[in-house]
Amino acid sequence: MWQRLQAAARQALSRAYCPYSNYPVGAAAMTDEGRMVSGANVENAAYGVTLCAECSLVSELHRTGGGTLRAVVCVDRDGQVITPCGRCRQLLHEHRGPDLEVLTRQGARTMEEMLPLAFGSEDLDPEGS
Repeated sequence: MWQRLQAAARQALSRAYCPYSNYPVGAAAMTDEGRMVSGANVENAAYGVTLCAECSLVSELHRTGGGTLRAVVCVDRDGQVITPCGRCRQLLHEHRGPDLEVLTRQGARTMEEMLPLAFGSEDLDPEGS
């Protein structure tokens, strides 16, 4: 599965829009339903609104039917595995399945290892107070 995901992430990498950093990133994931989704980073001249590859991957997840993520991998311009940044770890946490793993250079890691003590929907007050 990891080889298929890395190949899909490398393919997504070719669609990155990164004229400012020249640092394309591709991401691919397997959903709990067995569907593969992918994404690439999309930069913006107003740097703060740049979208990481994981952002476009989550958009693709919902655009193609929703579900939750089971396995995720990100690659850099050389096709080498990279670790998602903290912001993206939070994003992946929000859309994770119960056993989400993220491939890192040190091997597959659980979401709990990637983002211990994560903030999630269970931390929000349903009453809004």
